[in-house]
Amino acid sequence: MVNDILLDLRKFLAPETVFGVGAGRLAGRYARNLGARKVLLVTDPGVAGQPWFQDIVASLDEIGVEHVLFADVSPNPRDLQVMRGTEVYRAEGCDCIVAVGGGSPMDCAKGIGIVCVNNRHILEFEGVDNVPDPGPPLICVPTTAGSSADVSQFAIITDTTRKVKIAIVSKAMVPDAALIDPALTVTMNRELTANTGVDALTHAVEAYVSNAHGPITDLFALEAVRRIASHLPAAIQNPQDIDARAGMMLGSMYAGLAFSNAILGAVHAMAHSLGGLLDLPHGQCNAILLDHVIDYNFAAAPERYTDIGVALGASIPPGADTEQKRALVLAQVRELKAAVGATATLASLGVSAGDLERLSEFAMNDPCMVTNPKAPTALDIRSVFEHAL
Repeated sequence: MVNDILLDLRKFLAPETVFGVGAGRLAGRYARNLGARKVLLVTDPGVAGQPWFQDIVASLDEIGVEHVLFADVSPNPRDLQVMRGTEVYRAEGCDCIVAVGGGSPMDCAKGIGIVCVNNRHILEFEGVDNVPDPGPPLICVPTTAGSSADVSQFAIITDTTRKVKIAIVSKAMVPDAALIDPALTVTMNRELTANTGVDALTHAVEAYVSNAHGPITDLFALEAVRRIASHLPAAIQNPQDIDARAGMMLGSMYAGLAFSNAILGAVHAMAHSLGGLLDLPHGQCNAILLDHVIDYNFAAAPERYTDIGVALGASIPPGADTEQKRALVLAQVRELKAAVGATATLASLGVSAGDLERLSEFAMNDPCMVTNPKAPTALDIRSVFEHAL
């Protein structure tokens, strides 16, 4: 008998992708192929200071494509930064965007593009399928193995007035090209490698248990889990290990293709709430919350979480009951977190019990909560936050 899920309608979105050492240096060629005359080069100060960044700039110069640099991007990119970038794009007469960096520059670049074309404030696009027209050509060069913004239909922007992160989810947000170069990640420090790596793992886990998952996203999600479990500890132990970096970059890409199409769940809804209210690092929030949300959700998708545990390396006996499986999966997730040093708590980041009511309210309104395998109440989410303090 055919599994019912194989008969369900599913759409799968992905950009043109080039993977491998040297991919970043193709930015100029891709800009030219997309008809660019002048590029807005979006990045952040840290990335702009890396020695390999000049290779990407040179690829534009060599091909004869003008560029103007916009590096006013912070972690958790702000609505104000998107609007400032839009002003630069328009004033300079740009017709293409190249984003180089982690999730923050790429999300900011996506926002700049849709604001320029639709002539609306970035916050007006909040939600799902609220972008009437796609932005100008967008080329993404990721420099962390975690956010996967280079292959996803998501952009996460901080509303500085409400102090909440908004999610913009639309096929118009999928970049035209993703140039994925593992060599650009060797300059990441241990903490950033760990937090972005567990962020990628969270993408894969939430996509696999999402109530919108499908056979294509399942394939990418489980393989992402396997690759991250295999390569993340090695990438942290030896940052110059290009094979481990490549394994992580591929795992992150697979996870991105999975979550972009299956969407996410409570971990991301809660992490967006934390990042918006308290301006905390997104990857670190996900790393802290992941096992606590698995514990909460487990009974709603025990076999799927068991698959994840096995992909992480857990040995689960055939006759194990649900509670035994839960304990073994959680132990495996926590073992990986400990191995990579992702041991912070929310309290260690400055979160207090007094923040939890507002955090829970914001999380419940996040679109990622819709695809969580278990429908929570605000009290449920508060309880998960409490366990993570």
